[in-house]
Amino acid sequence: MPPPVVASTAHDLTDEEFAELDDLLLETPQPLTPVDAVMLDGFLCGVLVQPVLLEPAVWLPFVFDFDGQPLPDDVDATWRDRVTALTLRRYHALNHAIIEDGWFNPLVLEFDDENPREPLPEGEIDPLAGLSEVSQPLMPWVAGFQHAALSFPDLSEMPDDAVMAALARLYRHLPTETDEEREVVAVLDKEHPLATLDDAIEELVVTVADLADLTRDERFKVEQVRRDAPKVGRNDPCPCGSGKKFKQCHGAT
Repeated sequence: MPPPVVASTAHDLTDEEFAELDDLLLETPQPLTPVDAVMLDGFLCGVLVQPVLLEPAVWLPFVFDFDGQPLPDDVDATWRDRVTALTLRRYHALNHAIIEDGWFNPLVLEFDDENPREPLPEGEIDPLAGLSEVSQPLMPWVAGFQHAALSFPDLSEMPDDAVMAALARLYRHLPTETDEEREVVAVLDKEHPLATLDDAIEELVVTVADLADLTRDERFKVEQVRRDAPKVGRNDPCPCGSGKKFKQCHGAT
């Protein structure tokens, strides 16, 4: 089991800090293409449920750029440190919530009259086209989760039907591209319909918690040390061939 997360590292972001983080990510120097705050939330969960422990130094580059390109050497250190600090606080808060409670509150933007969706640039394809009203608010979050799964494929490559089924429950909120994907979504819609956004959010959170459980043993597995040769006792002949006892030769302290 992982060590408990202390309260100080589990202190979550406020609404104002989420907005600040979103604005700061927009300031990422070009040509890097960063995630936004909503995609970041899904990305962090995708990192946390991997079957391998990923250190922040490994996954942080994929926050600032989809291809994981490093920040330039002359980047504003104050800006970088602030983005990193806010990101890590959310990471630790999510980790704590998933481990301790099996529940977390995902960052989801629901479009309404007060928060209308920004119009698309002319000629740009609508990424939400074809999605249900329930899936549209969740698509950016799930796209962030998928970004983690594509950047670190260990999760998607697990030979575990339960993991594959859980991923399908998440990816039902993404645009389908193949007949197989459309068939999977159709089956899920029939067998596990989602009538409201609240239903969909609950399923999303439960699915992430399920993935965390399914991958926990692999994530915290301790590798056994294997020797190529039997262990040499202190009074056994030294394997170097000197004729001396091991303790008097290469085993001397």
